[in-house]
Amino acid sequence: MPGTLTRPELTAADRCDRCGAAAKLRAVLPSGGELLFCGHHGREFEPRLREMEAELQQDEQ
Repeated sequence: MPGTLTRPELTAADRCDRCGAAAKLRAVLPSGGELLFCGHHGREFEPRLREMEAELQQDEQ
């Protein structure tokens, strides 16, 4: 997964859109929307997100 966040840092309040765990990855979609994923779901959906040309921003912590 790619480097640092360019939008506000993820906090403990940010939760995975799939399961509710702590968010570790932000996917900014070409349409402008964004999705948050935990590490597990980020790895699961990363190939499809890359196909969609989403910008992936990983939490450094």
